[in-house]
Amino acid sequence: MRIVFMGSADLSCPSLDVLLQSGRQVVGVVTQPDRPKGRNLKLTPSPVRVLAASKGIPVLTPEKINTAASIADIISMAPDLIVVVAYGQILRKDILQMPRKGCINMHTSLLPKYRGAAPIQWAIANGDRLTGVTSMFMNEKMDAGDIIYQREVAINSDETGGSLHDKLAVAAASLLNETVENMYSGDVPRHSQNESEATFASKLHKKDGKIDWTLPSDKIYNRIRAFNPWPCGYCEAGLGGILLRILKTRIEPAQGAPGQVLDIGTDGPLVACGSGGVRLLQVQPEGRKVMSGADYLRGHSVKINDILN
Repeated sequence: MRIVFMGSADLSCPSLDVLLQSGRQVVGVVTQPDRPKGRNLKLTPSPVRVLAASKGIPVLTPEKINTAASIADIISMAPDLIVVVAYGQILRKDILQMPRKGCINMHTSLLPKYRGAAPIQWAIANGDRLTGVTSMFMNEKMDAGDIIYQREVAINSDETGGSLHDKLAVAAASLLNETVENMYSGDVPRHSQNESEATFASKLHKKDGKIDWTLPSDKIYNRIRAFNPWPCGYCEAGLGGILLRILKTRIEPAQGAPGQVLDIGTDGPLVACGSGGVRLLQVQPEGRKVMSGADYLRGHSVKINDILN
């Protein structure tokens, strides 16, 4: 069975790697074009392109996947199956109907919950204790195709967006291997999604990291975990709107005005929330390195009753 793999992000790499390690016939890879990255905006290939190139697999990098030229390139690979993992473009009917075995996608939630671009982060932000991965047949609607298999993954109380990303990348690769293996040997199940249970996980923006201190402490704690490493929780600290990135906190009993510094103890400042408070355990002042809350107190003028905005 000839497989074309479509993916771009770090999340995609374990899935491509497991196909190769299992001896699958991956005849080509489709990924996003090189993009400017870093302070110098140097054109940088996607992680998937780097991995595919290291294995000698032909790579396509179309700016738009659904053009006649792109479709012709994929047809020339004669895929029996297209596997999509965090590719970054929506496939239209001409591609979806091309391979005889269909197009399958690995999604990092237990569909129909958290369709969309950021299911990992929003599951943590909403305080969920369980998520998972789904293999599914693709259709023209976003993440709405028939479910093949699902596998649950626990969300730990101190989980971050980064750590859960890595766990789900491994889980998705394992489930993909099982899905493709069963497609080789015969048919796989198809279960339509219950549309009434569908929820949406919107794409993240920098502004999502801005801390709203009027929220309860548990919600702030969850959002800071969810948005680490990006877009990262942040607030304004001190004069001149200097930004303070907040990477790790601890919930503590507290009462005060939202954003008010209530205590400057040895572990870092305690800040009041809409209800309760959070202790800032790990932060990064603008233009500085990541440091503990205690080191931040030693190097910055923070006083009780200061207000973080």
